[in-house]
Amino acid sequence: MQRKAYVPGLAALLVTLVAGCTSGTGGDGSDIDFKAGAPTTTTAPPGKYRTLREPCGSVDRATLRDLLPGVDQLPEEQREKAYEGTAAVTYDTDRRVGCAWSADSPDASRHLAIDVERVVSYDPAVSDADKAQEVYAKKEDDASLPPPVDPGTAGDDTAGDDTGDDTAPSESASGSPSGSPSGSPSDGKTPNAGTATTTPAESATPLGLQPRLLDDLADAAFVDDVFVASGSAAKRRTVSVVFRTSNVVVTVRYAEQPAHSTTVPDSKELQEKARGLARKLADQLNE
Repeated sequence: MQRKAYVPGLAALLVTLVAGCTSGTGGDGSDIDFKAGAPTTTTAPPGKYRTLREPCGSVDRATLRDLLPGVDQLPEEQREKAYEGTAAVTYDTDRRVGCAWSADSPDASRHLAIDVERVVSYDPAVSDADKAQEVYAKKEDDASLPPPVDPGTAGDDTAGDDTGDDTAPSESASGSPSGSPSGSPSDGKTPNAGTATTTPAESATPLGLQPRLLDDLADAAFVDDVFVASGSAAKRRTVSVVFRTSNVVVTVRYAEQPAHSTTVPDSKELQEKARGLARKLADQLNE
């Protein structure tokens, strides 16, 4: 019987082909990792906004005329300068911009400022929007917003109060109970003569207007309301609206100081105007 010839080279070729079929090289020359559970790298999406608008031109004259009613009574040169505003000094106008305006009228001085920050995450696993949420959350924490007030129990006496004292707790400059970071001293010491102080009746913000979260503005927002009085001097109220839309965080700050020490700035009016401007700025970002 004739024996078949054995070809060593052919056997080696077959081994090589089999090994190649089970290796990590695909037919198109790309490397394929067949290891189970092999880690993959994902990059978070970039932010929606890549640039920022010029800040002083972001507020139209009609809005400024409403927020700063004393502007039109100024001489022409001063009026034009007041409308132009003063741009904030920043190192990168693609990352942060701001502008401020002010005007005096016979009844009050009013000040307006906006700050716009475009947040960029340098962590490939964290999106710009998520990083902006961290920035916004820090501002919210710093505001020390009081817990929501239940209108149904706002007038009830404190449960378990065994002192017999029905006096309402003192309030801070922002209308929140004393002891909060933005409130008046809580160590029992009497403030010095020049220290900013106020009474609960003056500082208390009307029910429904307390510093709070806003659910009708951008991705996240809150309003803060701070009232300050210094001795017999005029009172000053500052309303701040802060909101985040994608990777941009915007702060609107609107303040009024009446010319007469007996006048208390209207919290409702200031909040409505500040929130109205915030909505306009949010709409501009979505254009």
